[in-house]
Amino acid sequence: MTEATILIIDDEPPIRRLLDITLSAQHYRVLETGSARDGQIAAAMHPPDLILLDLGLPDEDGQALLLKLREWYTKPIIVLSARNAEDEIVRALDHGANDYLTKPFRTGELLARIRSALRSARQEENTPVRQFGHLHIDLVSRQVRKHDEIVHLTATEYALLLLLIQNEGRVLTHQFILNEIWGAPYSNQSQYLRVYIGQLRKKIEENPNQPVHILTASGIGYRFSGNSL
Repeated sequence: MTEATILIIDDEPPIRRLLDITLSAQHYRVLETGSARDGQIAAAMHPPDLILLDLGLPDEDGQALLLKLREWYTKPIIVLSARNAEDEIVRALDHGANDYLTKPFRTGELLARIRSALRSARQEENTPVRQFGHLHIDLVSRQVRKHDEIVHLTATEYALLLLLIQNEGRVLTHQFILNEIWGAPYSNQSQYLRVYIGQLRKKIEENPNQPVHILTASGIGYRFSGNSL
């Protein structure tokens, strides 16, 4: 099996070296660039399976590059940046980033996020059945089972769960979820979303107070993890 190719777009040589060593040790094929221009060219000439993108690039802001890449590049993009302001993170996620880690980052966590993003990308869009530990979701019959017992979800709860699993591993902002499920008039009703997330956790999680599937990205949104502890 051919290992995934990961493109690093970061202007800091020490970071690129660290990532190269870490990813190569996990048998990923690594491509490196240090500018937005070179990153865009590399992505177009040798399309990778995943991009690690820094926002503080010397020739163009990474947010602008992210928007350009998302005009045609459909595979995962994970932002690695020293910028930790909430509005910066939300903007990157709304621009199409699958995930966002702030520097300095833990390599173990980064590798887990990469595995999750790649696994989600490899899922066939028309896969009729999804299995996540004790959860069994049949997309054709719209049936959800937990330990082989049917879980009764409302239409809204099912739509919310479907949106989350279709974006497995990606942090979805509050506004994005609200727009997708309830529409633009509800885009600022984050408390509305919290109620439904709470209800959904009670139905599908083993322990709703310590969820392993529907995870909170504090102040930003939610992420679905297919892993189970």
